[in-house]
Amino acid sequence: MATPEFVLELRRHVGHAPLSLVGVTAVVVRGDEVLLGRRSDNGLLTPITGIVDPGEEPADAAAREALEEAGVRVRVDRLAWVHQMPRVTHVNGDQVDYLDLTFRCSWIEGEPYPADGEMTEVAWHPLDDLVGVPERHLRRIDVALGDGAGPSRFEGGV
Repeated sequence: MATPEFVLELRRHVGHAPLSLVGVTAVVVRGDEVLLGRRSDNGLLTPITGIVDPGEEPADAAAREALEEAGVRVRVDRLAWVHQMPRVTHVNGDQVDYLDLTFRCSWIEGEPYPADGEMTEVAWHPLDDLVGVPERHLRRIDVALGDGAGPSRFEGGV
């Protein structure tokens, strides 16, 4: 699914003005590989991302996005990072301030494919070869792969 209906409804009222939304990043791991997709809107290679629907548990949103975007079922292992992203201006001019919740997820089943059109390709990538992944997404992957033994990380500007 592309833009959630509740966001489209808000946009009818506020136009391109900034919205504050809760987003999720699902860092899906299978052995020594991570699931990445090439976004259809900007061509970036990223983990699975999406928007939390009203009333939806964020961990459920991460699992839902993995199924909707890549056709894979995952187990959400833990919340790895909470951070405020810098304002994003989408290609259509919509501005969004995302509070991102990054989850470490384990692959359960399914071969990845671009299931809903948000990605042009989806595949497993070796963790030691993440060439082409933007720095902000590499940081999310790095934090999600950490052992989680330290204190929660609350950082901005990523």
